[in-house]
Amino acid sequence: MEIRKEAFEISAPLLLKLQEYGFEKTLEEGDIILREEENIRSIPIVLEGSLKVLQAEEDGREMLLYYIRPGESCIMSFLGAMHHEVSKVRAVAEEKTRILFVPITKISPLIQEFPQWLDYIFRLYHKRFEELLEVVNAVTFKKTDERLLNLLHKKAKFSNSKTIHITHEQLAHELGTVRVVVSRLLKHLEDEGRLALGRNKIELV
Repeated sequence: MEIRKEAFEISAPLLLKLQEYGFEKTLEEGDIILREEENIRSIPIVLEGSLKVLQAEEDGREMLLYYIRPGESCIMSFLGAMHHEVSKVRAVAEEKTRILFVPITKISPLIQEFPQWLDYIFRLYHKRFEELLEVVNAVTFKKTDERLLNLLHKKAKFSNSKTIHITHEQLAHELGTVRVVVSRLLKHLEDEGRLALGRNKIELV
């Protein structure tokens, strides 16, 4: 299947080379493409759909770091692969997602042949750095209910729907908190008329 160039900010020759080097795979919602402590063998580039990147604590709690949209890749995978380190994050399909996997052995040849490839990596790094700063700011200065509402609006924007199909447990994992806290906050937000709760779904008002 062809790569849609409109999703990328790179040249057509580089796109063709990526397609030549890589292989495509379609994931279903919830499929994991990368786990913590795993060796990184390829770099995922999202063609359609989206991935979410999370980091787990020792007590089992998780926190959402950022999303990867079409035309983007996981900078943590890039950095880990370039330094021959294991993954420090987990990447999960947020929805049905088509991905181009580029073997790490092709990263250096691509940089040598296409300087624009390095520019692509730096732009991703800059974007992810800003998003991680937002996470740090939110955890440090924002209340959990604000973070919860922001996360719901972000999910609604990505899916182009005000109806979000997700469990309270999943939301708690992404926020780095526990289910009982999320359930209490969602009920409070519902009482305020800001959302409506259903079975494994939330409707933003």
